[in-house]
Amino acid sequence: MPTPTSPPTVEPTEPGTGAAPSGQLSHGLKQRHLSMIALGGVIGAGLFVGSGAGIAAAGPAIVLAFALSGLLVMLVMRMLGEMSAARPASGSFSVHAEREIGPWAGLTVGWMFWTLLCVGVAAEAIGAAGIMVKWFPGSPSWVWVALFMAFFCGTNLAAVKNFGEFEFWFAAVKVLAITAFLVIGVLAICGLLPGTSAPGSANLTGQGGFFPNGAGGLVTGLLASVFAYGGLETVTIAAAESEDPRRSVATAVRTAMWRIALFYVGSMAVIVTLVPWNDPEVVASGPYVAVLDAIGFPAAGQVMNVVVLIALLSAMNANIYGSSRMVFSLVQRGQGPKALAKVHGGVPRIAVLASSAFGFFAVLLSFWWPETIFAWLLNMVGAAVLVVWGFIAVAQLRMRRRLEREAPELLTVRMWAFPYLTWVALAGIVTVLGLMTLDADNRTQLYFTAGLAVVLSVIGLVKQKSSAEARG
Repeated sequence: MPTPTSPPTVEPTEPGTGAAPSGQLSHGLKQRHLSMIALGGVIGAGLFVGSGAGIAAAGPAIVLAFALSGLLVMLVMRMLGEMSAARPASGSFSVHAEREIGPWAGLTVGWMFWTLLCVGVAAEAIGAAGIMVKWFPGSPSWVWVALFMAFFCGTNLAAVKNFGEFEFWFAAVKVLAITAFLVIGVLAICGLLPGTSAPGSANLTGQGGFFPNGAGGLVTGLLASVFAYGGLETVTIAAAESEDPRRSVATAVRTAMWRIALFYVGSMAVIVTLVPWNDPEVVASGPYVAVLDAIGFPAAGQVMNVVVLIALLSAMNANIYGSSRMVFSLVQRGQGPKALAKVHGGVPRIAVLASSAFGFFAVLLSFWWPETIFAWLLNMVGAAVLVVWGFIAVAQLRMRRRLEREAPELLTVRMWAFPYLTWVALAGIVTVLGLMTLDADNRTQLYFTAGLAVVLSVIGLVKQKSSAEARG
């Protein structure tokens, strides 16, 4: 078992089998799994549904908001890719933070991300159950939640390749859906679909102009777009269990730019060009349904419900996987209960069960105390992704300089214009956190997240000090 300050390593597998040595994670993910996970990881339910609120707030300027936040995300992913390609580890940025900043930082960012993913599992299970209840009126939502949770917990318990296969096909459906939407949207913009005419710039410049709600609306849209990108980090966790971790991370990161530009910025441009930003259906039914309905696409609502359901189930699957690997890595480094680090058949099954159980418990809290404890949980993870990104940037600043001195050959992926763009990313993260203080709801999330970060940091510092005293 590595010590808290030992460098992360990638455990060997039996050549060509993906089988792991006893007590170690397997390398059962193939390159095709990682490639599709990287593609599908940027397409979540937040894009299909949550982006409607951002459009309603920012108007056509949502395109600019997604472009700005997309640039920040690309910088963060490039930094994370540089570190993960050099030192692949199932704990990803938690391992990097521990090595470069200190054990307290690894504990803080690791357990915060674990909490974020587990609460995400609960939210996604509730959302997926809501869709099923619409299709099967009268059925209790908790039954669907239990069914989904049990199914994905079971598949993650069996083997990592099961997670990979499900994510491969889920991602394939999401990529196909968003690609089809973009193709249909571009044809409609050009007036090439039967019964449609080119809308021109009427929806972009009318209805109050490109910035109908001014700078305040742009800020609200920017915040909404930032959190729509959450979840991209999981691909660097999964890469540690692939056949060729370094190459897998490098490939995923290098294609991040065009994926973000195409799927997010491109689809926002199509939406605000084809429908008025203040159309009530943009929020009520979702922006994608509103566009498909506007151009006469049959059964648009049901088609998008299927796509959103798949996006939610995909996120559940990925979050159970990511949370179990993160907690496994934390415990392996002495940052949690030792029982969670036990591996059976190349899978940390106790960690999978514990993460799933916490997610299901959060669902129960949403039924029992939706306005208090569950709301507190949601608020605690509201700005967690920004805290994670901050730790990534600081760790990359330190790791890059050390690797340039000690092992430059490991820098197969390099952060652009280092260190200037790393500082730009840090400034961007601080700016977004500052913007959150301007809105009451966002301010509440920021305070709760800050409280969680402080508590975890104090625990980490106390643990770090006691460990140093025990060694010295």
